[in-house]
Order: sequence, then C-alpha cells, then structure tokens
Amino acid sequence: MSIRARHLILPLGAAVTATGMIGAALTSSAGATAKPQPTNVSLASSKGKASTTAKFWSANGGRQLKAATRYSNDSSISGKVKFGGSDAAPDGKTGVVPPIGQEKITPTKVKNVNLPRTIGKVFFRVHGKPYWCSASSIQSKYHNLVATAGHCVYDTDANRDTLDHWVFIPAYYQGKTPYGIYVGKSAYTHFDFANYEDYDSDYAFVTVYNGVQPGSWKDVGRLGDNVGGQGFAWNQKIGQSVYAFGYPAGPHPDGDRPFTGVTPKWCYGATKPAGVSAAYKAEAQVALKCSMTAGSAGGPWITKYSSTKRLGYVNGVTSLIGDSDGNGRYDFSTSPYFDSETYAVYRKAANLWSGSIR
Repeated sequence: MSIRARHLILPLGAAVTATGMIGAALTSSAGATAKPQPTNVSLASSKGKASTTAKFWSANGGRQLKAATRYSNDSSISGKVKFGGSDAAPDGKTGVVPPIGQEKITPTKVKNVNLPRTIGKVFFRVHGKPYWCSASSIQSKYHNLVATAGHCVYDTDANRDTLDHWVFIPAYYQGKTPYGIYVGKSAYTHFDFANYEDYDSDYAFVTVYNGVQPGSWKDVGRLGDNVGGQGFAWNQKIGQSVYAFGYPAGPHPDGDRPFTGVTPKWCYGATKPAGVSAAYKAEAQVALKCSMTAGSAGGPWITKYSSTKRLGYVNGVTSLIGDSDGNGRYDFSTSPYFDSETYAVYRKAANLWSGSIR
C-alpha cells in the first residue's frame, strides 16, 4: 500500500495489594457482570520446556535477543478513523485492583517522567525468526503476571497458535537481563480474539515462571517481587489522561526512523473513542495522540500514574498505530477498551500459580 494513502493504520504485530488480600480483590470487585469464557493455552507447559526456552534466548551471550527485531508485518488498511464514533463504553461499574504493595496511588505532574520499573520486552519466534513486543508486569495473586497485546502472544496468521519460545524480560537492554528471564507458562485472552482475531479484545495476560539469570541459572524469584506490578482498572471513563509506554523502533511511513527500540519511550494525553476499519474488527477501541511506531505494541496504558512511585493502573495496551492526516507520520495509537469482560480474563489469569523452572 502506498504511504500516500489518506489514512494508514498498522498492526503492531502479526501482522492487587498483599497476597493475603488479593484473592478477595480479584473475585469480588464490582462491575464484573459479564462472564465470557477466557481462552487459555500453554506456552511452556513443563519445567523442561521452560528451561529449554530460557537457554535458547541466553545462549551465546544472548545472541538471539540481540538479533530480535520489533514485531510488525506489512499489512495496512486505509479508511476513515471514526474518532468519537466508537462502540467503546463501560458495561458495568468502574473497578480497580491496586498495584503491588500500594493501596493508593496519587498522580503526579512532573516535567521529567520516571519510567516504570515494570516495563520490558517480550521475546518470541515466528517461523524461526526472533521478534519482540512491549509489555509490563501487572498485579496478581502470585506476583507472576504480564500484560501485553493479544497479537504479541497469539499468532493471528496461524489460527490461534501461540508464538514460539515466549519470554518476558523487564528492563531489557542490549542483551542484558538485569532482573532475569521469565518464561511464559500460560496465556489468557478473550474468546473473540483467539477465535475471530477481534482487535477490540487485543490483549493478553500471561503467567510466567520465576525468573532465572543466565550463567548461574539461579532462581531469582517472582516477577512482581523483583520489579513490582502495575494495578489494573476497567470500565473507566473515556477522556481520562493516560501514559502510554513502549519500545518503538519501526520507521514512520515516510521512512524517518526517530526511534531505536533500545530504550522505552512514552506518550501522554486524554483518550478518545476510536472506531477503526472492520479489517481488524476494531469498532470499540480508544485512541491516544502518539507518535510511537512499531515495537510499542503491547506496551501499557497507565492511568493515575505516579512518577515518584512509578506505579499506576493499567487501563489499556497498545494495539494499533495510525497516520490520521496522511502526512506520512504516525500520530496516534489505539488500545482495546478495558471493560468487565477484560477484567474477567485478567481475573482468571491473576489467580494462577506458576512456580519455578529449577
């Protein structure tokens, strides 16, 4: 498709308090009236498979990690973006689950934004080639959960097959794994995304094993204990301000490459309804003015973010990017709207134990 098209949208992929309190928080929060059947699949279903996955990424000084590129494909669609005309709306009462160790987050307004410690990259293989997306640690009963985009877990080109050798590495930097490698155990998403590739549900929650550190292969403990975990919010009012974090790396349609994917970036602003072309079945998303490019997929949208505590509430994940005025520059990102059905999927994943691979 020519980059001179009037509108361009590109898929960025194929394409709770202390443990003693979280059980109640995750099972009795208001608003979860819808009861979809979350789809779950195994990633590394045994300790042996998990160990093989971790060793694959760490072998030869992390050669495969360094060789990985941002996950994107050549598909694109054109058509009017219906800002203000989407079906995104609450389907019940507003609800939140607090971040790990925090009962209350006070938003702060500062000129210099401190990046969250919870963000990182998920790595996986597609047809034998290494790729990555953005992601974040999120609150869960056993401090072992990662939030990302559904298309960064499920291979939408292969009828619900999951992506191969899936791991999360928080604070990843040029082959370094400062907090260890966390191998995915099970992935949970909405039935509509897994079965119909409906981008209105382009999110996934992945349980991960305890981290291991290459070289010593020491068990470094649970993800949330090491980097914390963002809270979770659903049925929030559209129009609230959020921070979107991610690792953009791809070029703009005009060929300019302002991002390297080496360090995380952020956008800030108020969300607005966004109905996107039916090509992605994305009629109930929200959008944010943002210039991040491919590689930011799966990065968290955090509301009520405290730059001092580096915590807030995940209320979305980057799904699509687009050029709304046809000038060859991406100028907005979209996310599924997190409603009661999103909470139901999250709640299912957030109460599952994963354990150690050692």
